[in-house]
Amino acid sequence: MQVVGYDTGEGGDREPALYVARDGAVEPEPLPPGQELAYTLGERRCAGAVDGTDHVACENPTAPYCDRHRSTWVCAKCTGTCLKAEMDCHTEHAVYLAAFAPATFKVGVTKLARLRTRLREQGADRGALLRTVVNGRVAREMEAELAAETPLPDAVRVARKVEGMGHAVDETAWERLLAGFDVAERFDLEYGLDLERAPVAETLASGAVRGTKGRVLVLDGAFG
Repeated sequence: MQVVGYDTGEGGDREPALYVARDGAVEPEPLPPGQELAYTLGERRCAGAVDGTDHVACENPTAPYCDRHRSTWVCAKCTGTCLKAEMDCHTEHAVYLAAFAPATFKVGVTKLARLRTRLREQGADRGALLRTVVNGRVAREMEAELAAETPLPDAVRVARKVEGMGHAVDETAWERLLAGFDVAERFDLEYGLDLERAPVAETLASGAVRGTKGRVLVLDGAFG
């Protein structure tokens, strides 16, 4: 058995879920609050290839990543000069700031219609819409400029987000950052985890599901 993917459940009526491969088939493992899990986590391996409900395992010993099955969404590298043969991001895009407790901030872009969903997919605690622009190319150009001028990163590592879980957002630092912008809309995001301290990374996925926050799955046994 191998976990080969996940679904945050954001942007639809789906529940969060892990995608588990068994004997070449992929099945969802729903993660509603209270769901009991009892997995022992082994050595990380490349997830191989997933096509719908079919799974082809990777035999590459250089796991957890390998050149054969590693890919990067080309738009994630864009800074305003389109890297595709033909630009196709013609819908309205949002340029935004995101806050992760207690005081980690980033700049980002997404399709305007997905802004709240994207913030929740990342596990952000606060969000602020700075600008709405005509397409993704303009948004990426602005993102690159803001990242250089502020300076702010355009990505935050999961480990950094986990360290801040159980803490409140430093509202003074957040407001100080926002004071330099003409903010169009603000977002306060809740995940129902009710944590008093940060969870501890474990080699066991065992316990009752408390909830998810972006890519992080929190179990009741994950607090040391």
